[in-house]
Formats: sequence, C-alpha cells, structure tokens
Amino acid sequence: MSDQMQKRDSQLIFGRNAVLEAIKAGAAIDKLYVAPVEQKGSIGKIISLAKSAGVPVKDVTGQKLDAMTGNQAHQGVAATIAAAAYATMDQVWEMVRKKGEKLFLILADEIEDPHNLGALIRTAECCGAHGIVVPKRRSAGLSPTVYKSSAGAVSHIPVVRVANLVSFIEEWKAKGVWFYCADMDGQTWCQTDFSGHTALVVGSEGNGVGRLVKEKCDFTVSLPMLGKISSLNASVAGGVLMYEIARQRLAIQAR
Repeated sequence: MSDQMQKRDSQLIFGRNAVLEAIKAGAAIDKLYVAPVEQKGSIGKIISLAKSAGVPVKDVTGQKLDAMTGNQAHQGVAATIAAAAYATMDQVWEMVRKKGEKLFLILADEIEDPHNLGALIRTAECCGAHGIVVPKRRSAGLSPTVYKSSAGAVSHIPVVRVANLVSFIEEWKAKGVWFYCADMDGQTWCQTDFSGHTALVVGSEGNGVGRLVKEKCDFTVSLPMLGKISSLNASVAGGVLMYEIARQRLAIQAR
C-alpha cells in the first residue's frame, strides 16, 4: 500500500490521494485536518472540494497530524470518516409530516465533548425526538466515540449538521417551530407548554447556550438548582427537559 493510501484505522484516512478520492467519492467525511503547508496544487483542491461538500476544515500543526496518524506519511492532510451519515432537515420534516406529529427537535449548541453529545443523542432517541441538529464548527461530530456513547442511537435518529444555528433558528421559526433555550433564569420547565412544534436548545457545560442563539429563542426554560454547584452536565439537563416534553406529549399526568 502506498503512503497516500495508508490508513491507521477505518475512521481516519490520510495522504493527499486517499483524502482527495474519498471526497470525490462522496464519503461521509466528518472533518478535514490540514497542516499549515503550501495550500496549492492538490492540497488546495482538497480544501476547495471539502468546503463545497460542506465539510468543516480545521488547521492543525504537523505535530498534531503526526500524533493522529502514528507518524505515518500524512502529506499534510487527514480526514475523519463519520460513523454514520448526516441527514437533512427536509428528511426530518418529511418524516414528521408522514407520522402526523408535532416536531420534536434537539439543537446541540457547541457541545464539543463527544461523550456528552453521544449521551444527549441516546436520551433524545429514547424520548421520541425526531432529530438532532449540530453546528459544523465548534461541535463534536459523528465520531466513533459519539456513536459508542450514544449506545448506537445514532443509527436510529437523524443528525443534521448546519452551517449556523442562528440562521437555522430564523428559518424554522418562520415555519412555525418554537425554540426553547435551556438556561438559567428562565421559566420553570414543568410549567412550560411544549405541545407545538418544539426545538430544545442545549448548550455546553462551560459556556451554556451562546448569546446570539439564546436571543433568537422564543423561551428560556430552567431547572431548579438546590445545591452549591451552579450547572448540570449538558446531557443530564437535556435529559430532564426532554422527558418533560415526552410526558406532555404522552399526556401522562402527575399523581
């Protein structure tokens, strides 16, 4: 096998020819990693094709690529293959329409920890959510770790990757979807009506939901914090809120 076609494992490819052919073949590439080399010729073509295909491109050091590839001949470029294919929002919407249900969507705002994202996806699938939306940048993708952390739920719930969450919210608000931001200083989660087309926005542990995203949401919903810790794990907070949405949709009454 030539240097250009070497693989460290089934989820990582590297070398200019291997990466170029994967992009041209329409492989489900999660992210492209490029070292700061002369970005002309084949490298420039790879970057251009990746961007045209909506693949996030990340600049990394040569040392980072060495570590990723086990010091094999990466030629300044590597790519990770998604553990599952991304869906489109049109596909999610069509599924909802055929089921005759109200949309139940989860937006993961800059959740970069793959274990957190995987756990969120797992709970969303269990709660009957129709899909997950993640941004292309500053977010974990459908890596093997996310797949494993989701206990395989990634195979059963569509994950949509979009360029910008703010633009996505604006577009789907115009179509009648209500957006609920999970954050502090909001209305009580169990006194919030989730009966319409609902999209729940969950942010990262460190930063929460971004300011611009929060400003675009229709409501902010909160959980009571009775201890000394001021925040919950993103997947835990998301799980509590998702089950409240499921409870309302199943018309389960508290006794």
